[in-house]
Amino acid sequence: MTRVAFLGLGHMGLPMAKNLVAAGHDVLGYDVVPAADEAARAAGIPVAESGADAVADADVVITMFPAGKHVIDAYQDGLLDAAKPGTLFIESSTIAVDEARTAHEMAVAAGHRNVDAPVSGGVVGAENGTLAFMVGGSDEDFAEALPLLEAMGKRIVHCGGPGLGQAAKVCNNMILGVSQIVVAEAFVLGERLGLEHQALFDVVSQASGQCWALTTNCPVPGPVPTSPANRDYQPGFAGALMAKDLGLALQAIEQTSTDARMGRLAQELYAAYAAGDGGARDFSGIITDIREGRV
Repeated sequence: MTRVAFLGLGHMGLPMAKNLVAAGHDVLGYDVVPAADEAARAAGIPVAESGADAVADADVVITMFPAGKHVIDAYQDGLLDAAKPGTLFIESSTIAVDEARTAHEMAVAAGHRNVDAPVSGGVVGAENGTLAFMVGGSDEDFAEALPLLEAMGKRIVHCGGPGLGQAAKVCNNMILGVSQIVVAEAFVLGERLGLEHQALFDVVSQASGQCWALTTNCPVPGPVPTSPANRDYQPGFAGALMAKDLGLALQAIEQTSTDARMGRLAQELYAAYAAGDGGARDFSGIITDIREGRV
């Protein structure tokens, strides 16, 4: 049994914490949002009075925050000082690669250890314990984090040194954003050519155009009954989050002078989608904006 402080008990964090409890770990949670703390208590997870109180006796600290700024601020504002020497910090938020490396350096300078371990799989994956983790850090720290990650996920990949988990995540989500747009465009084109949605799905899902954006997150209702399109594009993975992740991809593209024109265009389209009502809808709902000529 490992004593775990889990900070960030939102839509992703709470089910992840519940899976750690189910695996037999001693979890103490905390969130700055009182409603999230109440939801954790209702789920049987004890909640500390503050982040510092949560980490004080922990062997491992897992953070699941909205953005890199929140991670750096928390580390600077006493979280590292409150933890026991040698505590392993697992940063599972999706943040910029340079922010992940800064967080790693801050943790090490304070006498701790750190891995970046962003996730893929959304709320459903968090609830079912089937998340994918992309991990950056030393071999030793990865080995210590692995049993905890296995309690929350199905596929865990050690991507290399500090920051490289975030690097893998930003590349993955750039692919996802681009592919979700082109799948939506193909369905709109098919509509205008007279193709039924099911017919197009039956062809492409078994042909070279097959991809996750089609076979799991199909942007039209019907062919994949579990896709957000069948529940009026309730996320899922919200458009605001895809816009955020593609913003991180754009930052990395510019820092590395990479010629990534599709990634840049996807970021532009999702920024426009998220600026409207798409921010709170599933990112596959961009098909509506494409159909109506709003992007």
